[in-house]
Amino acid sequence: MTLKNAREGEEYTIQQVETDDEELDAFLFSLGCYSGEKITVVSHRKGGCVVSIKDGRYNIDYQLAEAIIV
Repeated sequence: MTLKNAREGEEYTIQQVETDDEELDAFLFSLGCYSGEKITVVSHRKGGCVVSIKDGRYNIDYQLAEAIIV
């Protein structure tokens, strides 16, 4: 399942991040978004979702949310 389809308020473990862009991979890694890390969808919004990773909250668009497998 992708992060786009995840339910709000549930904690998931990231299984893998599927991107072809090394720069994007490095950016997500710097946020703490990598395999084995816990992630929670705080809310779904028009065009994206708010996620909680470690101690931070981030707004990501649905294209990126589809690349994160939980």
